[in-house]
Amino acid sequence: MDMKKVLIVDDQNGIRVLLMEVFTSEGYTTFQASNGKLALEIVRNESPDLVLLDMKIPGMDGLEILKHVKAIDRSIKVIMMTAYGELDMIKEATDLGAVMHFTKPFDIDEMRLAVNMQLRRDGENNSKYAIGS
Repeated sequence: MDMKKVLIVDDQNGIRVLLMEVFTSEGYTTFQASNGKLALEIVRNESPDLVLLDMKIPGMDGLEILKHVKAIDRSIKVIMMTAYGELDMIKEATDLGAVMHFTKPFDIDEMRLAVNMQLRRDGENNSKYAIGS
């Protein structure tokens, strides 16, 4: 079975390190990027299954990165990480295809469960559809 790949995009080193540790210990292959340019390079080269994307990144912001990720591959799941009070941006992110969002400071266990749910759902769903369709 392939290891699922998770890309963490945040300009704060501490958050990247924390999330890398959590998702590596969950058994995922993890990548990290501190800016949009690097994030999109990783998306093109590694085709992650899921991207954890901070909304506020200097240079290219989260919505822009999200648009590019979806342009490269629609099937990549994106979870946004937002600061308090960015509701208008959250709505736009959802319209652009983000599956969900977490407001910082987020509960790391909730984040872990959400990612597991998104990534483990794939395999289960496909087999269910195959039987029913």
